[in-house]
Amino acid sequence: MFTDRFAEGHGAGEPSGLSRRNFLKAGAAAGGGLILGVAFARGGMAQTAQEFAPDAFVRIDRDGRVAIIVCQVEMGQGTYTSMPMLIAEELEVPLSQVHVEHAPPDDRLYANPLIGFQVTGGSTSVRGFWKPLREAGAAARTMLISAAAQTWSVDPSTCRAEAGQVIHAPSGRKLAYGALADKAATLPAPSHAALKDPKDFKLIGTPAKRLDTPPKVNGAAKYGIDTRLPGMKVATVAACPVFGGKLAHVDDSKAKAVNGVRQIVQIDNAVAVVADHMGAAKKGLAALAITWDEGVNAKLSTQDIVDQLDAATQKPGIVAKQEGDVEKAIKGAAKIIEAVYREPLLAHTTMEPINCTVHVRKDGCDIWVGTQVIARAQAIAAEITGLPLDKIAVHNHVLGGGFGRRLEVDFIGQTVRIGQQVDGPVKIIWTREEDIHHDIYRPYYYDRLRAGLDDQGMPIAFHHRVGGPSILSRWAPPAFKNGLDGDAVEGADGPYGFPNLLIDYVRQEPPPGLLVGWWRGVGVTHNAFMVEGFVDELAAAAGKDPVEYRRALLGKAPRARAVLDLAAEKADWGKPLPPRSARGVALVFGFGSYIAHIAEVTIDKDGSVEVKRIVCAVDCGTVVNPDTVKAQIEGGTIYGITAALYGEITIKNGRVEQNNFDSYPALRMNEAPAIEVHLIDSNESPGGIGEPGTPGAAPAIVNAIFAATGKRLRKLPVDKDLLKSA
Repeated sequence: MFTDRFAEGHGAGEPSGLSRRNFLKAGAAAGGGLILGVAFARGGMAQTAQEFAPDAFVRIDRDGRVAIIVCQVEMGQGTYTSMPMLIAEELEVPLSQVHVEHAPPDDRLYANPLIGFQVTGGSTSVRGFWKPLREAGAAARTMLISAAAQTWSVDPSTCRAEAGQVIHAPSGRKLAYGALADKAATLPAPSHAALKDPKDFKLIGTPAKRLDTPPKVNGAAKYGIDTRLPGMKVATVAACPVFGGKLAHVDDSKAKAVNGVRQIVQIDNAVAVVADHMGAAKKGLAALAITWDEGVNAKLSTQDIVDQLDAATQKPGIVAKQEGDVEKAIKGAAKIIEAVYREPLLAHTTMEPINCTVHVRKDGCDIWVGTQVIARAQAIAAEITGLPLDKIAVHNHVLGGGFGRRLEVDFIGQTVRIGQQVDGPVKIIWTREEDIHHDIYRPYYYDRLRAGLDDQGMPIAFHHRVGGPSILSRWAPPAFKNGLDGDAVEGADGPYGFPNLLIDYVRQEPPPGLLVGWWRGVGVTHNAFMVEGFVDELAAAAGKDPVEYRRALLGKAPRARAVLDLAAEKADWGKPLPPRSARGVALVFGFGSYIAHIAEVTIDKDGSVEVKRIVCAVDCGTVVNPDTVKAQIEGGTIYGITAALYGEITIKNGRVEQNNFDSYPALRMNEAPAIEVHLIDSNESPGGIGEPGTPGAAPAIVNAIFAATGKRLRKLPVDKDLLKSA
């Protein structure tokens, strides 16, 4: 079962880089039952509350109901199943007995161990909570067994937990968890609770049915956009179309005459029309006569950004990684290969449009939203309203897509500012046009690569200069150190071993007002396109098979070689294809996982590219739910294909030229290829899976295009005109 429950009025601390060490605490709930939480060591033990404990991950009520509180939000990636599986495995309860609840905002209690504060992103959910959640389940199981043993006056070693009950093996006596909850709550938490041996797993590794599927199918699941409140108004907005511009003047006389329009609200760079429903709000917005102060970016173009990057990357950057002596090796190389690779600005275009509902009062503020950063949502509202954190209640919902867009709180802050001027609750919904025009885009990257090859065509030197802005410097300033953005250079040498290696980073920010942020696959996504395209160039220069060439560079990466071999086998690598058809390969390591993509494409005479088949081989360590892994790889691959074929945000006169899916297309169902996902059995710790499916799609496609046409594409999206004559 899936429920939406929230702790209202519970304060959260500021992000603080918490320790990754954790400890367990159990305490009694005033209403009866066992509450167990995993907290991060900072200033003492976690506190409990009545019935619902904001530090708790597990609650067992007297009726046997097992509530698992998940702090990693569900946006399609399966956290509301995979994370409960970790606890349920050790707790010995079937998923059918589990109820999932959202965690409230609290960085002190729900900080992501790999990031340091409460956030869902970077494919860290299972990776970060793999051990803590299992420990929570194991500790609860141990306490329940102890409670049963005391009840029966027997040795705990003679008891075992199974299917939501404790069984005394010699006598066959049984007690359900609900009957033991009160007594277990009085016991001290164990200092150590043994975790299961993986060979004894019953849930982990099985294709468990997702807990969030039934409510999503029957409509019970609530997204932020589904919010309905008594007296609620609906609004839509228009912000200045030029980056960094502001609102100058509004003539709202015609808008106020629209039936259903109740109020026009102005803030510094935007205007909102508040109405009884969305239809009236849109009509009212269209009736506004708006004058904008376009500011310094009124003439900005995409080419301006490219020119700035081109100039900046002519000079050396901050060294991110260095092995050997690249310059010396290149001077002695038999052949030198150089190339510039470019990737454009990209929008997220989540299927659920940007939306947020607020009710701002003098004594408090409620927010209904779908966000990847619930504590930051709370913090921005507190900053704007001046209210203390414990007066800001954030009601988080399942997300209709995140992809990094909902790591931002710009739209939440905007809604709060508008809500301050509205009497009662108001829901802001951005139109798709507003969403595309005011996204926080994946940055434009402009990378220079060069390699020195020996007389056998193998690289003796590899230099990758990454050129682009720093997302970390804005989003997480403490992580931006010594001028280096670690995310921007992640995966900049792929999984390969080069005897001489240099990766440097040139930071070049876009003009003020044009904000950039993370996009599915983050740093690995753009670097995979650069590296895998360039390595393919090296293979071609050496006259060698692209798969075999990569294998030769993987002597110290057996897991990478294994996924490459598996993908090649399953994709029938080397088997002839019809004219103008070919296969291309890409190999990616990121987020602790190894993935190989092999794309089979056909180039039509008009230059259009048809992706017919994608084969993926995946080593993500221990698999929690194979169905979820496969679904994530399929979805990530589709996202990557969309970007490769269509994704590009362009700017003219300071404005984004794309408006909706007609000019910023998504891959359609009839265009989707057959996607095969093959998993490697592994006992390694889990790697991430939400993001790694995306990076390899684009380079595999462009490498296949080269194999079919001889045309090397170093810029995305694919340019049909270049392929017409191929």
